[in-house]
Amino acid sequence: MKRIALISTLFAGALLIWGTRDFPSWGDPNAPASRHVSPTYIERTVEETHIPNAVTSVLGDYRGYDTMFETVVIFCAGIVVISVLRRPDA
Repeated sequence: MKRIALISTLFAGALLIWGTRDFPSWGDPNAPASRHVSPTYIERTVEETHIPNAVTSVLGDYRGYDTMFETVVIFCAGIVVISVLRRPDA
């Protein structure tokens, strides 16, 4: 049983690593996110959100719902971990 788990884990890891070969190089200024999304956030963040910090405006305003639901998922995962790991009173 352990061999099957090991083989499937290695296969999944190899598949994930193989899938990253199409990624742009780290810090590539010609990557799609660097050419289209980032300049919009940098140029328009103060006039659209009235927040001087670009990171705060992206997390709080542009991606507000995404950030909120990520927080909810982390909270639920924490509750599950506490529920699983707590010791019942004997």
